[in-house]
Amino acid sequence: MPKTVTIDARWLVGGIGTYTRNLLEQFHHHSDGFTVEAIVRPQDSGAVREFCREVTVIDEPIYTLREQFLIPRASRDADLLHVPHFNAPLLRRGPLVVSIMDVIHLRATAYRRSLSTLFYARPMLYAVARKADHIITVSTFSKKEIVSALGVPEAKITVIPCGVGAEFTPRPSSPAGLDTARTVGVRPPFLLYVGNLKPHKNVSALLRAFAELRLAKKIPHSLLIVGDDPRWKHSLVSECVRLGIRNGVVFVPHVSQSLLPKLYRAADLLVLPSLIEGFGLPVLEAMACGTPVVASSAASLPEVAADAALYFDPADPRELAAQIERLVQCSDLRACLRAKGLQRSRLFTWEASARRHGELYCQLLGGN
Repeated sequence: MPKTVTIDARWLVGGIGTYTRNLLEQFHHHSDGFTVEAIVRPQDSGAVREFCREVTVIDEPIYTLREQFLIPRASRDADLLHVPHFNAPLLRRGPLVVSIMDVIHLRATAYRRSLSTLFYARPMLYAVARKADHIITVSTFSKKEIVSALGVPEAKITVIPCGVGAEFTPRPSSPAGLDTARTVGVRPPFLLYVGNLKPHKNVSALLRAFAELRLAKKIPHSLLIVGDDPRWKHSLVSECVRLGIRNGVVFVPHVSQSLLPKLYRAADLLVLPSLIEGFGLPVLEAMACGTPVVASSAASLPEVAADAALYFDPADPRELAAQIERLVQCSDLRACLRAKGLQRSRLFTWEASARRHGELYCQLLGGN
């Protein structure tokens, strides 16, 4: 009888959601030596049943005390449980794999002293790092951070990079960029940011750089910010007003998975100004769509993009402005980065990521 791997798939939004969905889809097509089951919330059961023969529905959000009891019970018959976030059940008996994408809660100054970090994230990360039989992370940078912050032996951590979805492809010969932009209320040409609005994403630096370029009339672009966070959005909107660029910045909380690739293709370039990142999936998605990237030189971003992006010091909005202006004004540079980005993005596939996960599962289950 094949061994059973249960994946806790209750979080199907954001980067962790992309990671989890793609693993489930790939295992549906290529799972050798084990069967995959999933734990889901009610609203996601229909979508996940496409990929898993067995689905257990638990109407319990993450970060709760009850999940510490419900998830071990739901996975009690599984030969291995994989939790793609650090909220793993400490009462689990049997092999446990945990994905820790980053330790931003412990490293970024904006969160280190917050109540949620002091009373949940910090103790939970330490406990889960010791409870897990193995930890998966998405970059060498994150592995080093986990080892340093949590005192985990390097041998207990495997780096498996994210992939890029098949929907992220280069723009066709006759792009419908204008129509795509209109659907979200932005005026072409435009710069694009994709991600949440938390302080470590450094969106305020992007706003200052954009203001410098826009007010000096060095670029004609609008700025589209795709992402939402009610706690932080108000201060960013206020900053737009203070900088005099409110009419040039469009905030869109969420877009569908079918629209996102079209936005990448329609944008002149993607900017990711983060102070810290575990991986930086939008960089990879933009490159796969043939969109040039300007990225922070911090954390994992150079590891992901290599020589296929322009970099800047995330603490220096003027350097960011200079790199944006340079890229906007030089068609040869855009063409070069487009070609390098397409080539670089082909090295990252969800099929390869799932295969490496499967190999790790088999090792932990005593397979070959």
